[in-house]
Amino acid sequence: MAQRGGTVDTLLRDYIVRPDPADERLSERVSGIDQTGVAVETRVVVERPLTLYLNAQEIVTMMTIGDHPDYLAIGYLLNQNMLRPDAKVTGVDFDAELDVVVVRTPQSTDFEAKLKKKTLTSGCAQGTAFGDLMEAIEGIELPEAELRTSWLYALTHKINITPSLYLEAGAIHGCVLCERDRPLVYMEDVGRHNAVDKVAGWMFVNRAEPGDKIFYTTGRLTSEMVIKTVRMGIPILVSRSGFTAWGVELARQAGLTLIGRARGKRFLALSGAERIVFDQDLAYVEEESMKHRRKGAGGDD
Repeated sequence: MAQRGGTVDTLLRDYIVRPDPADERLSERVSGIDQTGVAVETRVVVERPLTLYLNAQEIVTMMTIGDHPDYLAIGYLLNQNMLRPDAKVTGVDFDAELDVVVVRTPQSTDFEAKLKKKTLTSGCAQGTAFGDLMEAIEGIELPEAELRTSWLYALTHKINITPSLYLEAGAIHGCVLCERDRPLVYMEDVGRHNAVDKVAGWMFVNRAEPGDKIFYTTGRLTSEMVIKTVRMGIPILVSRSGFTAWGVELARQAGLTLIGRARGKRFLALSGAERIVFDQDLAYVEEESMKHRRKGAGGDD
């Protein structure tokens, strides 16, 4: 099937990491009935607990679909300011039977003594304190960058047509690390915080430079998403969904380009508009098709 910018197969080869909706560990078939009482069968995503240790200290138990536990663990520690961006990680051990992942560093971190066990649900809010996180973004200067509208429209189209667990089963969020008009790393999970942490973990392991990157999320542009994007050093954050007031305020304070409601021809920039280069003729941009339209397409989700 031909698509703008080449075939779907060509697009998939451009990814470094992308969803695997055929992975039977990530979803399962469930029987039920529809609104007419007719028996139906549908796919639903699978949640499983993952307990994270930093050296010998138990940190948190989170609900996740279970893929990329190494990236999720490292990204969580980075984005919670428990692991420094320049830290050395000597190993990541995952036990699939116990659902435990251990991140090992050469020395004990200065966070271990004061940590208490936390349990995260699959909901959209983590409920963790923002004190250390707010301190962590103070003084960060995001690099100069540009966002061409031709890149933005190409990215949203490519991400929409990429086979994903969302399109297979729904009830899941996605985050994508992009460069110019190319989506590079596409992670999904039941919570958007998990998806962004997986991307952060991948960037840390692969020492990816953030200054020329664009971060895309299917979820709302909340304070949490802004803080994590700034901590990763990425200057541009894009979502198909809407904003929260605090998210906008923090983005403006940090000098982050914040673009929401990016669907079809439309988008709205509420921070960092000076980075945007309007080089795309809208007459050549397609509206989002019903086939690839996600929940909340008529409003924020």
